[in-house]
Amino acid sequence: MIEVKNESELAKMRAAGKVTAAVLKRMSEIVAPGLSTLDLDREAEKTIRSFGATPLFLGYYGFPGSICASVNEEVVHGIPKKDKILKRGDIISIDTGARLDGFCSDAAITLGVGKVSDEAQRLMDVTKKSLYKAIGQVKAGRRLGDVQHAVETFATQHGMGVVRDYCGHGIGRNMHEEPSIPNFGKPGTGPVLEAGMVLAIEPMLTAGTYKVRELSNGWTVVTQDGSLAAHFEHTVAVTANGSEIFTAFE
Repeated sequence: MIEVKNESELAKMRAAGKVTAAVLKRMSEIVAPGLSTLDLDREAEKTIRSFGATPLFLGYYGFPGSICASVNEEVVHGIPKKDKILKRGDIISIDTGARLDGFCSDAAITLGVGKVSDEAQRLMDVTKKSLYKAIGQVKAGRRLGDVQHAVETFATQHGMGVVRDYCGHGIGRNMHEEPSIPNFGKPGTGPVLEAGMVLAIEPMLTAGTYKVRELSNGWTVVTQDGSLAAHFEHTVAVTANGSEIFTAFE
């Protein structure tokens, strides 16, 4: 069952969203060649705790970081490491979340490390735009399939692979709630959206195949063909007239 939040609960989720937004804003300010992904993780945790919140990812099923730091062909769930040093031309997907006053927020961004290739920039641009195409379909009375279809059609029109093994989700008191939100689907299908539902919409696109595999660490997911991957995500509330993005910082 998809939970509908009341105004008090939405206010708490809005506050949690501001924490995650602040983390991603901070990441966008400091990502640079020579930094390790562990450096980023420590700064993210510091930022989260400065709001009196707790890192949503840290310890989740044993995950060791406050962020997922996925570089180049890594799609999601990259583990922050001291020896994973960013180089000029890399792209890094940073996924993070916060828990505040009993409610969660979750968002992701992909950033270029210095100047990146035209292919990498195009992948990031298309992935980000596909997220906003999906958010544009969020409104009470629409169906979830409309949201999913928006990602798929925009991505495929631009020649990108749409990862099928991982998806977005509902969010609230828990990071992962109903419904599951794949980045592909048929318009006019799926649950009807109601005001007060909160969704974590997260396109994961690749410059090559959509097929992925999990590394032996049990977490990090990479493209099977080694192609670049990008990931953007927002926590979004359904409203009567459209949507409200709780994790926006731009």
